[in-house]
Amino acid sequence: MLHYATFIEGAMNYFSFPAKPREHTILELREFSRKLVRELGFMRPSLAESDLAPSAVHAIIEIGLVPGIQARNLASVLRLDKSNTSRQVAKLEALGLIRRENSDDDGRSLMLYLTSEGQKLRKKIDRFATDQVSGALRQLSRADQQTLVRSLALYTDALTQNNAGKAPPSGASIDEQILQGYRPGCIGDIASLHGRYYAQTSGFGVFFERRVATELAAFAEKLPCDGKALWLYVENGKTLGSIAIDGDTSSGVAHLRWFIVDDTLRGSGVGRRLLSLAMDFVDGSFDQTYLWTFKGLDAARHLYESSGFKLTEEAEGSQWGTVVVEQRFSRRSAKKRR
Repeated sequence: MLHYATFIEGAMNYFSFPAKPREHTILELREFSRKLVRELGFMRPSLAESDLAPSAVHAIIEIGLVPGIQARNLASVLRLDKSNTSRQVAKLEALGLIRRENSDDDGRSLMLYLTSEGQKLRKKIDRFATDQVSGALRQLSRADQQTLVRSLALYTDALTQNNAGKAPPSGASIDEQILQGYRPGCIGDIASLHGRYYAQTSGFGVFFERRVATELAAFAEKLPCDGKALWLYVENGKTLGSIAIDGDTSSGVAHLRWFIVDDTLRGSGVGRRLLSLAMDFVDGSFDQTYLWTFKGLDAARHLYESSGFKLTEEAEGSQWGTVVVEQRFSRRSAKKRR
């Protein structure tokens, strides 16, 4: 929200008035961009009453969201080159806001954590951002607030598509780091990714994480198998992204499962590439693919819809250990759409 909340009004104009010429839309969005920069304080020497420059504030936020993030992944998230990131990290460390630790898996890799002072600053930044957004939302109806969130997810996903397919921080191409099939340790990594993400977004706990691990292990034991496939995005031996197709060749229906990427890979194109590989697989063998997700994960929903999925069912459920609104999306294979 700190990055783009006010900006969405321009995006909403685009969706509400599609008849406007593209050039006019571009000019409107640029104008809203300038207003956003001014209103959120990016023209000031410090941001969010933190006494830090905007890039340093965002570094604090990202390290707080992903404790142990590696510096090279932080550079990718912040869209900074390695030298700028190194200077930023050194400055924050000198201020006593972050600390570095060697990775257990690779002594050459450094993991970044907030210190106690860094945690205090992050809470201060969060309060500032929450107050800023809350004040703006009070001027909108509840319906308009939901439209705002939905449109924001669509627009930010469209922005990140400019980075789709680019090489990840390690320098290897995305396809070079995607492996198919079971790899030792992947079940624990994938369950961990789900556990952390859905604890934050949906309040899930041990029941959900245990179910992911148990069902994924049972699925992996069947591989290789006709109609079933698992793809993993792996860096330094650790699974940071996954997607699976659990298909029934007799019925022609496939179930898309365990689709997730680590927070450090946001905007890298890894998720889109994994989904593309899975859709190529089902288009060759199945008539229809479906998936289950939860209401409110709007960025994921946009990614599904951009790949041909449509919302077909929605209902409240508690099978995952807490009450959520479950959504089913379905997609007819490309050969069936022709």
